[in-house]
Amino acid sequence: MSTTSNEPVITSYAEAPTRAITAGGATYAYRELGPRGGIPVVFFVHLAATLDNWDPRIVDPIAQNRHVITFDQRGVGASTGKVPATLEEAADHAYEFITALGFEKIDVFSFSMGGFIAQDLIVKHPDLVRKLVLTGTGPRGGTDIDKVVAVTYWDIVRATLTRSDPKEFLFFNRDTIGKRAAKAFVQRLAERIVDRDKPISITAFRTQLKAIQKFGRSAPSDLSTFTQPTLIANGDNDRMVPSVLSEELHGRIKGSGLIIYPDSGHGGIFQFHEDFAPIATEFLAD
Repeated sequence: MSTTSNEPVITSYAEAPTRAITAGGATYAYRELGPRGGIPVVFFVHLAATLDNWDPRIVDPIAQNRHVITFDQRGVGASTGKVPATLEEAADHAYEFITALGFEKIDVFSFSMGGFIAQDLIVKHPDLVRKLVLTGTGPRGGTDIDKVVAVTYWDIVRATLTRSDPKEFLFFNRDTIGKRAAKAFVQRLAERIVDRDKPISITAFRTQLKAIQKFGRSAPSDLSTFTQPTLIANGDNDRMVPSVLSEELHGRIKGSGLIIYPDSGHGGIFQFHEDFAPIATEFLAD
């Protein structure tokens, strides 16, 4: 789909308007920014995340020259419907959303659970995705992905006791550098001050956790069929999706690139956004 508009081009995620589109009986909330036309970059977000959980230091540089779209999965944030029990179904919903917007080809930027969903999407629709970015993620059936439930609940408890955002524990190392990066990341997520999204419900959160657990305990997908250029990135100490699984993805997706950032965890790309954003932007360039 290619569109033209007299509207000014918005390249700041904090200022991107929230829109809605109905498909399959559900209404999907989404935001778009950057110049319209051509192939869009669709962002697939992490566990428990809404539209407000994307780091603007990653999104904004890409949106300088690309049409960027973020969206809430069914039953999350401002999207209606029920959160799916499996990530295969979440991939079906993503396809429903993308085709409702009129796109037959997209690029994908994914993080964590979003990377799981993106892989399932490509398995079912191999011609849909032109370029693929997989960050903080791993393959279906990957070792210890199913332990994400225990890790998540433990870090929520730790965050509650310290009156912190759980992402500070889940995404970053608990050393001086990690703590500083975590605080900066959480502050960046708060830069948008108007039209903020609804937080995920407890029920939806638990459903997503169970879906991830099923993903981790499932038979592996055949990633040798992936032919699109692929960029993989992570920190070297990812407690949620073990860093070794990024290396496994790299080995199974022919021709893929791999970046492992030192002294960082699940949110390595956010801790090293000054390095990673230009790399991702160049990779996704038309």
